[in-house]
Formats: sequence, C-alpha cells, structure tokens
Amino acid sequence: MMHAPPLPLVRDLVLIGGGHAHALVLRQWAMDPLPGARVTLINPGPVAPYTGMLPGHIAGHYARDDLMIDLVRLARFAGARVILDRAVGIDRAVGTVLLQDRGALRYDVASIDIGIGSGLPDVPGMADHAVAAKPLGRYAMAWEAFVAKGLAFPRVVIIGAGVGGVELALASAHRLRVAGAKAQITVVDRGTVALPGVGRGARAALLRQAAGMGVRIVTAAAPVSVAADAVVLSTGEVLGSDFTLSVAGAQPQEWLADTGLKLHKGFVTVSPTLQTSDPAIFAAGDAAHMAYAPRPKAGVFAVRQAPVLHHNLRAALSGGAMRRYRPQRDYLKLISTGAKGAVADKFGLRLGGGWLWGVKDRIDRAFMAKFFDYPAMKMPALPAETALGLIAAMGNKPLCGGCGAKVGAGALVGTLSSLPLPLRPEVLSGPGDDAAILATPTGVQVLTTDHLRSFTPDAALMARIAAVHALGDVWAMGATPQVALAQITLPRLSGPLQADMLAQVMQAATAVFSHAGADVVGGHTSIGDELTIGFTVTGVATRPITKSGARPGDALILTKPLGSGTILAAEMHMARIPGLLMGEVWAGCIATMQRPLGRAAAILAPHAHAMTDVTGFGLAGHLLEMMEASDTAAILTLAEIPLMLGAVELAAAGYASSLALDNREGVDWRMTGPEAPLMYDPQTAGGLLASVPADQAERLLAALLSAGETAAIIGTVTQGPAHMTLT
Repeated sequence: MMHAPPLPLVRDLVLIGGGHAHALVLRQWAMDPLPGARVTLINPGPVAPYTGMLPGHIAGHYARDDLMIDLVRLARFAGARVILDRAVGIDRAVGTVLLQDRGALRYDVASIDIGIGSGLPDVPGMADHAVAAKPLGRYAMAWEAFVAKGLAFPRVVIIGAGVGGVELALASAHRLRVAGAKAQITVVDRGTVALPGVGRGARAALLRQAAGMGVRIVTAAAPVSVAADAVVLSTGEVLGSDFTLSVAGAQPQEWLADTGLKLHKGFVTVSPTLQTSDPAIFAAGDAAHMAYAPRPKAGVFAVRQAPVLHHNLRAALSGGAMRRYRPQRDYLKLISTGAKGAVADKFGLRLGGGWLWGVKDRIDRAFMAKFFDYPAMKMPALPAETALGLIAAMGNKPLCGGCGAKVGAGALVGTLSSLPLPLRPEVLSGPGDDAAILATPTGVQVLTTDHLRSFTPDAALMARIAAVHALGDVWAMGATPQVALAQITLPRLSGPLQADMLAQVMQAATAVFSHAGADVVGGHTSIGDELTIGFTVTGVATRPITKSGARPGDALILTKPLGSGTILAAEMHMARIPGLLMGEVWAGCIATMQRPLGRAAAILAPHAHAMTDVTGFGLAGHLLEMMEASDTAAILTLAEIPLMLGAVELAAAGYASSLALDNREGVDWRMTGPEAPLMYDPQTAGGLLASVPADQAERLLAALLSAGETAAIIGTVTQGPAHMTLT
C-alpha cells in the first residue's frame, strides 16, 4: 500500500485576535479540521486572559496561569500557525491583513475578535500614569507588581463605577487587606448612579459590600488629569493615587476605522451570521456590534457566538450554508465581592452569598478546563507485521524539528572519518570544522551549509531562524558573511498559497542575510511532505577561527542560553506544567533563536583562540569537539551556564528532543540533577562558545552585555587529554 501524501492546503482562514470566541473556534476546529484549510491566529502575545476570572486573580484567589488561555498550545492542538504580532489594518482589495512588524498576510476568509480597550486616551497623563483594565494582560502584571511593593497605606483610584469597576475595587480591597495594608480605594464615575447595568437589589447589595470594605464611590465626577501620584477630578477634588486604573467605557481599536467596513461608534457592525459588510470578514466578541440585536459588551456573548462563528467560517471556506446567531435578552451576572462571595443578577432579581462564589468558580474553572487538557500526541499506528528493527528505529516519540531532527554524532563519525583528505592546495580544512576553509589571494573564504526541518507552520519564522542558524558557522569562524543560496522544500499547496509561502520564506530570509551584509544569490526549490528550509553560505576572513586553538588557562564564554531543543519538543507535545505558561516559554525561546550572532562574533573574534556555535550536538558535544581538536580539557561552572525560561522545569518533567539520547551517548560525561539534560540538549540557532584569554574575559563579557547579548563566562580550559568536568 502506497503512502498517502498530505492533502494540499488551498484556502486561508485568518483569525485576528485571541479573544474568547476565537479560542473556542480553534478548540472546535481541532476536533474536526476542514481539509485543505490553513488556519492562522494573529495575536500580540502568546497567552490571553479569561475575563471571568480576572477579579478572582486581582483578589488573590487565582494564580496567573489559572486564567490565561495559552494560545500557542491551543494553536498546536488545532494545527494552526500562531503569529505573535499586532494587526494594524486590512487591505480588502488584495485580501491581506496588515501586521505591525512583518508586513501583510493573505486571507481568503478572516475573522476579528480583538477585544476592546478601557483607557481614556483624551485625559492628560492617563497613558503615562494609569493602567487600563482592558486589555487585561498588562493590568494583571501591573497589579502584581504594585502589590509586591508592600505599601502600608496604598491609595487606589478606579475610574468607572460599572460592574467591572466596582467588582475590581472589591477585589483590590480584599487583596490589600489580606496583605496587611490599610488601603484607600476610590471609585469615580461621570454618571450620577453607580452600577447602572444591574438590578436594584444587586446594586444595593454591592454598594453595601463596598461601604463595608471601605471603598468610596464618587459619582458625577470625571478625571481631568492624571499624575504619578494623584487624579484631579472635574469637581476640583484631588485624589491621591499610587495605582490608577481605568475601567471606563469601551474603546474600539483605532485601526478598524481604516478598513472600510461598516462601523457603529468604532465597532464592527455584524449581521446575524456574524459577517461584516464584507462577507469574507467576520467579527465577534467585544469588537463586534450586533446591529440587529444590540447588547452590552460582555464575555458571555463572545462565548455563545463561538459555535455559530465556527460553523459559518467553515461554511465560508467550503461553500456551505450559514447559521444565525440569536443572543439571549438577558444573562446571569455573577459578580464577585472580593472575598469568596458573589452576587447574582438576572432580570432584576438578586441572590447573594458565599455559595454563589462556588457556582461562579465552577463555571469559570469549567471554561478554562477546555484549554488545559488536550489529547497527547500519538505515534502513527504500525502494521501488525513489520521488518525486524522497525519499532526501535521509530523510537517512542514523534520526530522533532530544527536541530532535533539532525543525524546523531555516532552515525556521522564513521562516515566523516572515511572521507579522503583534501587534494586541492587551496582547501585548508577537512571534515569536522564548522565550515570549509578555502585559501584566496586576500585571505580565506569559508563555506557552510545547513537546513532545518520545520517545527512551526509559520514559514517566515522558520526562514528567519534557519537563516540565523546557517550563518552561525560563518560567524563562529570569525568570517564576514558574503553570499547565500537557498534550498527550500515546500509542502503541497495550491498555486496562490505556494507563491505566498515562498515569498514569505524569501522575504524573511533576505532580511536576515541583508542585515548580516550578505546577498541571497539564488537557490533551489522543490515540493515534499513538509516545509524544510536550508542555506549554503559563504564568508570571508583574514584569520579563520577554528575549534583547535583553545589554550589551558583560557576562559569559556557562551552567548545564548540553552534549552531550545527541550522547549520545542515540549511545545510539540503541548506540555502543561503548573506555574509555567508554555506559550510564554516558547515565545522566549523563539525570540532567542531569532537573534543573530553577528554582534557577538564581532566582539569575540579578534580575541578568541577557538570558537564554535552550539547547535545540534548540544553544549557538551560541541565543547568536547573543541577540547579534542585542541588537546585540552574544560571545567564548567553549572551555576554560570545560562538557561532559557522554563527549560529546567520541562526537562525535569521528562520532555526532551528526539536527538537528546544520541547526544548523551556520544559524550563520556555524566551528571545528575534537573539541569543535566540541558547539557546535551540540541540547540537550534544556538549561541557562540568561545575560548578567550583569561585576562580579556571580563572585558569581553562586559562588551557583550553592553551590546544587548545574553552571555556568561561558564568555565575554564585546562590541560588535556580531552574531557569535561562540571562543578
């Protein structure tokens, strides 16, 4: 039976924003993906907060990771690509979403769920000295930092006395009281009545609770200016404030005004099918205005829009029939009261008591549970009868991407050692060097090639990392990049998507090479089962730096933290570790991999006795290569070795690259502890490892840090024979 190739991708669905509706759409999509559709999620950050649990987090009842939807994990589950960027426009004429940092992204069908802001941009000083409750992520972090100050008499001013403002005031009062502070909390509203959006009974109960907790509510007053320590009101009163929060109103994102879509007070008008005035663009959540059935801005509508939105997006991509969304006339409002209590309001009726907190807590946790536990990745089922050795060759985990997909050192050693010695006199190096070295009339030229199996469906991101990775060998030899040739294997795509992906790859890669001073002069493309990107790169140097010059007494400098192999493997398996948000860990790892080594190489190369880049064989493997080539040994200080955020926790939980075992077997060096696996961890676009004179080490480190590099002195070189010791 022949192997069935993957189905081609032929249509683009782009979800703009990681709001509640889009999160639920992605979860439903994962359960039943539409063949041929490529799904993309655009969001500025890797996680998105769930609004229902925010007051509980402010009050101290929930940890941060309890209320954050990990969009990276969710996108992996849904088979979607996630792009961490901010949408700033839509060019409907050509069908592209305009992004802040990476240009345009094509769509066939798009959906907007970008939430709202609650700031007051027209109030002087607000942007500099206050925090808006929406978007929620920045507020939550700013609040935690404020509480950590431990002020004895903190002053908090909250602008907006709607449900959100009063609920957050009660949560703030409770949190500060538990911390032992004597807080002064004031809620200000331009209206004449606080809590206008709830029934009389619920309003009375919440106002009694506020009075009992010392929360003052000022109505018929508006802020006219905000300073670092005060808020000036329209009545002339000046409120001292150490933390100013705006929960007033709902501000649409400004870029929507330039889309040409029909708007209502800045919000996108949608029909009962959740389509905008452009039928190829949908909208949901707070960014949408349901002109046919206007409702207040509330998360409950986004949640209930999700099934209809999911169905209609599929219909728009496949030619199916649309469904209508019919919002309920009213909804149950469960409003927390600071401590573990709540007030319920619906149709003007009011209930209260501690038991309602339990109800609210169960509802909120049930919602978040949808994004916590996903089915684990499974290996493909094998036939009942197989050739001997197939199970062992398959391994017990899916193949990693990046450098985790390299052939192990054990398989390479014998092959490389059997190659003949160079015959041409201009060839100055042989197998095992970071790059080939060719003599020229003015110095030397170095030549290297490298490619990466994709670990993300974001082709532009893969291209940037692959370019940085391929340049690493040139920089490691102290050479200046010269030209590059691309080798690209694209997955099966329709003509428009193929052209789009190739353009993304080449534009992203060219930007990296151009910044490094190199020209992309051509290459080769082909079609295969998956995206693979590689580059052949040349460079020029007057003094090539090899692995063989390390001297006893030298200091060892490493310029990037370790952990990318472990993190990429964990992300592929949708890992969830208490206290960690995998999306944030992944985002930090991706940012590190994209950082070029050019500046670090320029600082180290004039002084380095030996240098290499830490990639597929891990720190231990590449350091051992340097020691063997130099006939020296090394002593490393574990505490000085920089590690990526979350890498130790993920390694301790058993996550590892599929190449890690080969790397460990290839090094005669054993250590125990949670950091141990990271010494063998295959790095993609890893840092430079340089052996430098001891009397220059601190000066070079200071120069690296001043240039914005992450660097550390991790050990010293000693007398051989080649081995490594860890202290």
